[in-house]
Amino acid sequence: MLWTQTLIPTMKETPEGAEIPSHVLMLRAGLIHQVMAGAYTYLPLGLRALQKAAGIVRQEMNAAGAIELLMPALSPLSLWEQTGRVSAFGDVLIQFAVKRQNRKVPMVLGPTHEEVITDLISKQISSYRQMPITLYQVQTKFRNEERPRFGVLRTSEFLMKDAYSFDTTVESLGRSYEAMYAAYCRIFTRCGLPFLPVEAESGPIGGDASHEFMIPAENGEDSILHCKQCSYAANQEKAEIGARDTTTVPVAPGELKPVPTPGATTIEQVSGFLNCRPAKLIKTLIYLADGKPLAVLIRGDHDANENKVRRVAKAQTLELAPPEVIVAVTGAPVGFAGPVGVKQSVRLLADRDVQAIVNGVTGANQADTHLVNVNPGRDFQPEGYFDLRNAIDGDPCPRCSGVLKMRHAIEVGHVFKLGTKYSESLNARFLDSDEKLKPIIMGCYGIGINRIIAGLIETSHDENGIIWPVSLAPYEVLICPVKITDEASRKAADDLAQRLTAAGIEVLIDDRDVRAGVKFKDADLIGFPLRVVIGERGLKEGKIELKWRWEAAAETAPLDQAAESIIEAVLDERQSGRRFSAWMQSR
Repeated sequence: MLWTQTLIPTMKETPEGAEIPSHVLMLRAGLIHQVMAGAYTYLPLGLRALQKAAGIVRQEMNAAGAIELLMPALSPLSLWEQTGRVSAFGDVLIQFAVKRQNRKVPMVLGPTHEEVITDLISKQISSYRQMPITLYQVQTKFRNEERPRFGVLRTSEFLMKDAYSFDTTVESLGRSYEAMYAAYCRIFTRCGLPFLPVEAESGPIGGDASHEFMIPAENGEDSILHCKQCSYAANQEKAEIGARDTTTVPVAPGELKPVPTPGATTIEQVSGFLNCRPAKLIKTLIYLADGKPLAVLIRGDHDANENKVRRVAKAQTLELAPPEVIVAVTGAPVGFAGPVGVKQSVRLLADRDVQAIVNGVTGANQADTHLVNVNPGRDFQPEGYFDLRNAIDGDPCPRCSGVLKMRHAIEVGHVFKLGTKYSESLNARFLDSDEKLKPIIMGCYGIGINRIIAGLIETSHDENGIIWPVSLAPYEVLICPVKITDEASRKAADDLAQRLTAAGIEVLIDDRDVRAGVKFKDADLIGFPLRVVIGERGLKEGKIELKWRWEAAAETAPLDQAAESIIEAVLDERQSGRRFSAWMQSR
């Protein structure tokens, strides 16, 4: 392929509105073009990289025994109403109606395909003999993203691989899940991603039922906790906190008394008004757990983890109580609730760190008033002390004596045990060996194909541009004749390209009549793994220059042996990724 015969609109300056490296570089390198907020055209180079990522995903999914199909992006709204996800998705779900003859047909642009695949299985699988089976697709998804940003990391339209497993038992689901987990590890390794599998919130079956695959990155929107000592890793929604010292400081308990705090309703306002640290405050949060009021105590400088609260409370649903419920329970407006002297008797759960607070501060259950010198055990007695908060940087590891480190990360994949949520809603059942009708047990497994590309660029670039591994690079080799108008240089470039192409190597010739510096800058910006420079002087000496994108120094090679050595090196790197991996690990 010749540079002048394709479309590669590189840019010298940072585009307006581009915030993070992957967004900046994908625009500058001519990989994508923004159509509107949250929607991008993939230009020829970007499409080649995207297709390579999808190809690796397909290869590993097939190797794991999954079967590919293709479902429509459109689906009837009625399917989503059956599972209750119309309200669950809210405005994120893109809904519309089309006119057909004399009626309107309500439709959905699928953000995911659990409903469609389960409806299919409910009509095609009826016996335990037809399972286990895992089906997958690579399909465009649509979500009405309120704030599209960060280039292709958060868009309204994106390419996703979604797979769904169907099993007869929980044990069989476990085997399907492990097969997908292992396939994901192979996929992200082949793509050159520095990924980290982390524990995530479990499905309705419970247990170790969900993992997210994260790329640690400074600009990641997710937070993960990781222990280097034992490799424990979890997202902040899931992360447990190890044992910590809850013994109280030997300070005499003070006299419990109310203090006026007019207009101070937030932790910052109260701590400023009373001149105390937020860690001395005890937040009282009122929830509705399965519709019943529940009070939860959290230290002022911590945030409640609602998943942990829900599990400890043994509730199916959990939501913050509306103001009228808070007033009914505490007798006070929002911002002044406390565990001492509540109006109604409710369950009271406390985070473990609350137990160590001495002479703390809480709401007084009356407007514009707080209590000081509040002490657990003396002034209130919770049902128990539990791990109810979000883990933070520096917390003890729950698996060893190490310390958790918080990192930002980009999610590229998620494996999840669904259980029977969708099969129950959509009547996907099977007859077991005893002729009993049972709901099919499901798992789902997603990979953001676009996120593979953006995540790789986010973690693999330098001040000059993108650094691709051979596995994802739009072209593996860029041939740069320094002077394209020189007949000998042009012929040498064409001959070398033909030999490489015949061996299956992906080659682009930069045949532009521009300065060598311009070609080299564009080569580094786009990030072709191997640049081959053909100069007039080198040709006279029978030599060409070879430079791997991630290596500082170039090397020379005899022209008559160049094709063989390039073919061998590129095929080896395509298979092993050794050079790129060594560079990534050395950083």
